[in-house]
Amino acid sequence: MKVVFHVDEINKWQEATNNIYNLLKLRSDAKIVLLVNGSGIQSYQLKRAQTFIAEYPNVSFHACQNAMNAFHMLQDELPLGVEVVAAGVLDLIELQEQGYAYIKP
Repeated sequence: MKVVFHVDEINKWQEATNNIYNLLKLRSDAKIVLLVNGSGIQSYQLKRAQTFIAEYPNVSFHACQNAMNAFHMLQDELPLGVEVVAAGVLDLIELQEQGYAYIKP
């Protein structure tokens, strides 16, 4: 099972991470990507986001470079383990082409 969760608003971070937590309780082998773009990019600066990322090393975390530019964020401001992608929309398209189910909390 492959799933991409899409967060484009900061207030959706908690719901997305709750969904990931619940999915992993049932399917610990799920391959999960959490893509963050839009104003959601600011989520990566929250303490709870940093804690979640550290607790779930098997989840891939992606950050949209365009959103980072719009919110004046630098890569070194992201938690360790977050991968920067050129464009969140393109990342979503490519992941879905690879068979990832799309979830937007």
